[in-house]
Amino acid sequence: MDPLELRERIRHGLLSFPVTPFDADDRFAKAPFQAHLEWLSQYPVAGLIVAGGTGEMFSLAPSEIVEVVRATREVAGDQPVLAGCGYGVRMACDLAQEIEAAGGDGILLLPHYLTEAPQEGVANRVRAVCRATKMAVIFYNRGQSRISAQTLAQLCEECPNLIGFKDGTGDIDTVRRVTAAMGDRLSYIGGMPTHELFAQAYRGAGMPTYSSAVFNFVPETALAFHKAFLAGDDAECERLLKDFYYPFAAIRDRQTGYSVSAIKAGVRLRGFDAGHVRAPLTDLDEAETAMMRDLIAGRA
Repeated sequence: MDPLELRERIRHGLLSFPVTPFDADDRFAKAPFQAHLEWLSQYPVAGLIVAGGTGEMFSLAPSEIVEVVRATREVAGDQPVLAGCGYGVRMACDLAQEIEAAGGDGILLLPHYLTEAPQEGVANRVRAVCRATKMAVIFYNRGQSRISAQTLAQLCEECPNLIGFKDGTGDIDTVRRVTAAMGDRLSYIGGMPTHELFAQAYRGAGMPTYSSAVFNFVPETALAFHKAFLAGDDAECERLLKDFYYPFAAIRDRQTGYSVSAIKAGVRLRGFDAGHVRAPLTDLDEAETAMMRDLIAGRA
């Protein structure tokens, strides 16, 4: 898909962040993954971002990320397929090219590993990755890979396939500076954990859509919230926040890393063999799983 076409496709649509299932031998489980994607395909979204944060990209080998993209392409039809891409600059460039060869339409460029970096260093990494692929590139502003509005504006002049800015920092001041400076040049995606909790505040900063992790197991609820959000129906958003999202966050916040683990538990409770999470994450215990079961009862 042409990067500019993808930019417009995702500008206001909900983005899905599928989990990555593993089997008992800790290998990528292709069949359960595709079965889950096929179930989700009955619900309309703007695109799939596989092997991303919710898909445990941080614990996948680069070859596994490519395998996930191939498996997605086999069942995605005309749905845009994006994939998480990251690590050091050479690894990110190589991985982007492999994702493209596997049928990907774009990448979400996650932070580099471990070290802090100056703005020019962050920008040089983005430049290198954008030049390494013809695919669309979305920059994920998070962790040690944060960018200023000024740096992003320069990159947009140099890199035509840089089409999106996703924020997971919660820094509304920077988000507003970016959206005010770049206007329609980029698509803007909210990327806080369980972003529905932050969506209304981000909307005020010029960010009109987001990626939804809970779409993995309660797609009906995720789409209902997104519909209310787009319509400016804050009363309905508040109702859904109180009925589902705040109780879910209470479970999620019981342990570091549960923003992924709780999603995977929800997928299992909907009948899909999502398997375990990989270290350094841990799975919900039996009592927490029971809490999740109670929460989603009646939403199936």
